[in-house]
Amino acid sequence: MQIDHSTIAVVTGAASGIGRALAVRLAQAGARLAISDVNAEALAETARLAGALGVPVTTHQVDVADRERMAAFVQEVVAAHGGTHLLINNAGVALTGNADELSLEDIEWLMSINFWGVVHGVKLFLPVLQQQSAAHIVNISSIFGIIGMPGHTAYVASKFAVRGYTEALRHEMLMAGSPIRVSVVHPGGVKTAIARSAKPGAGAPSKSRETEIRNFEQAARTTPEAAAERIVRGILRNEDRILVGPDAWALERIQRWFPVRYWRLLGPLFERMTKE
Repeated sequence: MQIDHSTIAVVTGAASGIGRALAVRLAQAGARLAISDVNAEALAETARLAGALGVPVTTHQVDVADRERMAAFVQEVVAAHGGTHLLINNAGVALTGNADELSLEDIEWLMSINFWGVVHGVKLFLPVLQQQSAAHIVNISSIFGIIGMPGHTAYVASKFAVRGYTEALRHEMLMAGSPIRVSVVHPGGVKTAIARSAKPGAGAPSKSRETEIRNFEQAARTTPEAAAERIVRGILRNEDRILVGPDAWALERIQRWFPVRYWRLLGPLFERMTKE
């Protein structure tokens, strides 16, 4: 699809990181924006940055895990903008800890945002998108939706779920002859605050969390702005799978070449990284 002054774009999780960068990049293309986040103050700053580019922007304080609030969000977007053409389900959180360190409540909290937030966005906005002659749904997964990274059991599960849900949705749209395109995004290490703001599992030792933060910040090479540029390029090209960053590209290739035994190759590499 094309992105210009006639495009109405919805971006969740737009208060910071990739979400903020996407809002600004879409505004540069002329799109009208409806942006949401739980952090109203930071969201207002995103609106200021995007609005300075001369496009209409509405802000909506939304918890994507809250079904009723998401339904109200849809109605707010329709009332303010008349509909939407582009839906980017970006909101997400991180949770660190091995499977035996995570409580059931930890996992439920993560899945309610990372997976159910995507489902709520798709399910509730789909009737609005279906009214358009052309529309696009973009769901943000992760490179951890392609490889199973130890120490991130719940996060990996949520991102694999987003990937599977999105791929099945794409196939349904194709079989129905729908004009709605569907893309899944797999970012590698992006320089955001997601690792530092990650919630540690109930039984995860604080030392392991500090190591996770240090390793992530050392490995993250892609800026949010570069990630947003790559995602928008993928949307314009109607790419089904959008890989963000050279690390995502490399890890995806390794997993493709060794779909079952890739950790025999990657494990020693990541282990060395954690010891440096």
